[in-house]
Amino acid sequence: MKGKVINYISRRNLFKFGATAVGTGLVTSKLGIDLLDAQSVEAKQNLTPDNAIEQLMQGNKRFATQKTKQPNRGSFRLREVAKGQNPFAAILGCADSRVPAEIVFDQGLGDLFVVRVAGNVATPEEIGSLEFGTLVLGSKAILVLGHSSCGAVKATIECKPVPGKIGSILEQIKPALAASKGESGDPLKNVTIANIKTQIAVLKTSPVISELITAGKLKIIGGFYDLDTGIVTPVA
Repeated sequence: MKGKVINYISRRNLFKFGATAVGTGLVTSKLGIDLLDAQSVEAKQNLTPDNAIEQLMQGNKRFATQKTKQPNRGSFRLREVAKGQNPFAAILGCADSRVPAEIVFDQGLGDLFVVRVAGNVATPEEIGSLEFGTLVLGSKAILVLGHSSCGAVKATIECKPVPGKIGSILEQIKPALAASKGESGDPLKNVTIANIKTQIAVLKTSPVISELITAGKLKIIGGFYDLDTGIVTPVA
């Protein structure tokens, strides 16, 4: 009988110790997560425009070489960004279904402020969105992302009648036709790259964006995405 009592007490103490250990582990784990979160927020606050661009290009390199980390896509990140967003970079990209920015740059929830429209054109609505993403949300870089075989650019080159409101998009791309006139090589690629540069110039006419650039808080660059390789090449 005495042995049974001792065994019962031992088991009960072991259970209590285990519960305490688990509880302590959870607290330690939570503190660890909080510490990592604080470090993450501080890192984003100290991020420079050059750092943001480098982070984008490193992510694309991982994607193109099939070495993705797929960061910030778990349930914890989902709950974290539900409280607010702090994207480190903004993308003005084409609406083409083959160019999803978060995948192409190997980023996750809340990392990028993405504006997508056919032909990656900077209309007033897109400019307003990017003003919000940079001035209010704090994105350090804007990447204007064009891509190979862009249907909107091709339609602009062909200059055929189009239905509905499609023509309003093509009108925004037409300046790139004149800008690339006389260039050797693939006309479609030439106009696409010229369009990237054109839209960058349009974005810089925004007083909000230009002031951020002047203050050293923002940089705008272009990128050309190759559908065949997955590689984004910087466009100056």
